Amino acid sequence: MQTLDEVSVAPPVAKPGLRLLLLPLVILAGMGLSVEAGLLGPLGAQVGHLWATLSIFGVGSAILFLLLLFAGPQKGPALNTLPRWQLIGGLLGPIYVVVLTLATPHIGIAMTMIAILSGQVGKSVLIDHFGWFGATRKKVNGERWLALLLIVAALVLIARG
Repeated sequence: MQTLDEVSVAPPVAKPGLRLLLLPLVILAGMGLSVEAGLLGPLGAQVGHLWATLSIFGVGSAILFLLLLFAGPQKGPALNTLPRWQLIGGLLGPIYVVVLTLATPHIGIAMTMIAILSGQVGKSVLIDHFGWFGATRKKVNGERWLALLLIVAALVLIARG
């Protein structure tokens, strides 16, 4: 079984035009996470946090199944040949949604999202710096440290406001 350090997956290099298209798409997806957080809080209060999480993943799984069904022939997963650590996302997703369900009603959507963002950016900087999970290595420089510091400052300002 491969370890994280043994992985040598070359990520695709995005063409400049594709990058311009993907950035707004990713921003919209991030907006969707805020909406999801807003929906999960009340849903969790009504049906319970774990049932809310299961319902979100159930609806998502059904939609993905339909997309796969109508997308035409696809190369199926060979889960037995993958390194087991690559399936960790299946564990992290529900944990993330349960935390959203629990936190949002108590600290608000803005605070929840900026806290998530600070964790995401902080860990992403480390992943890029060390090239974990096959990511292209991008050394942490002053601009990246400043960006992380500004996100933490936004967290503090939103918490105080």
